[in-house]
Amino acid sequence: MSSMLKKAAVVSIPTVRQALIRSNPVLANALLAKRSYNSKGGVEMTVRDALNSALEEEMIADEKVYLLGEEVGQYNGAYKVSKGLLDKFGPKRVIDTPITESGFCGLAVGSAFAGLKPVCEFMTWNFAMQAIDQIVNSAAKTHYMSGGNVDCPITFRGPNGAASGVAAQHSQCFAAWYGSVPGLKVVSPWNSEDAKGLLKAAIRDPNPVVVLENELMYGISFPMSEAALSKDFVVEIGKAKIEKEGSDITIVAHSRSVGFALEAAELLEKQGVCKAEVINLRSIRPLDIDTIIKSVKKTNRLVTVEGGWPQYGVGSEICAQIMESEAFDHLDAPVVRVTGADIPTPYAANLESFAFPDTEVIARVVQRTLNKKIGA
Repeated sequence: MSSMLKKAAVVSIPTVRQALIRSNPVLANALLAKRSYNSKGGVEMTVRDALNSALEEEMIADEKVYLLGEEVGQYNGAYKVSKGLLDKFGPKRVIDTPITESGFCGLAVGSAFAGLKPVCEFMTWNFAMQAIDQIVNSAAKTHYMSGGNVDCPITFRGPNGAASGVAAQHSQCFAAWYGSVPGLKVVSPWNSEDAKGLLKAAIRDPNPVVVLENELMYGISFPMSEAALSKDFVVEIGKAKIEKEGSDITIVAHSRSVGFALEAAELLEKQGVCKAEVINLRSIRPLDIDTIIKSVKKTNRLVTVEGGWPQYGVGSEICAQIMESEAFDHLDAPVVRVTGADIPTPYAANLESFAFPDTEVIARVVQRTLNKKIGA
């Protein structure tokens, strides 16, 4: 069942952030952009800089790699992800395109068929709907339809899901859309290590890879391990990461929702409610169902979290695969989905804040799930 985002209090949750979002969304988003996940010493890097580093390292390592998209060159990218790359690599490898997603995406796919390794940036994945035929029918299917003779080593990337104040046509999550397509790999990074490692893995992969970033995460800093700073660092596509170990319930999330899930888990543990295990999916297709199954067999309960719509979503697929696996016999309560509301995203800030799951909602749903039993 999908948890609709009603704000009835079940556990005591600080609501200062939500109050700020509703009363002053501009200030709230400015503070969010400056947020940092503290590390014990070491180097911190924003998600934006991690993506930029990945692009630069792969373009240095392989002259077949090039970047194209709207405003990626002279403007340094709409979100400054490609800052400085035009100066370093020149206009033959950092190409500003016209506003024609179908056109430049088709050019990129064709160049991949010819042996290049394009990184095709969409200013937002919402605009990629103009090019969905190129992505699904050309990039995803040609290797199969050519009997394995034609590879398509292309990376599609850009911001996915809801941002802030951009209304219904610019706030969709495409994880379930592209995650359903055979021939595509789909990744969804949360932090800076995810962003760098998954983008580098995508560029090196001989298959078409969809990289679903999040606009609200670009300016957030995360600690980077020594390994992640290396030019050889990659994150394996198809492998989830346990961000927090626990024993009482499993929370599975991807992209921005991972941060909310961790906050909810830490809050509930501090209150003595439970010890939740938090899994960062990282990869939507292939889905690391084995890691989820192993966790569920330990905790006996499962909550999935995503910003997309409830029907036919990532959480729905996880529920189905858990039901079909040996983990089903270990469940003490029904699997619960926490999703975005089943509506077009509102433009009004006060309504928009209710349309997507946050720390408060996840914590409330986890506690409710802990109090349920199958058949009760």
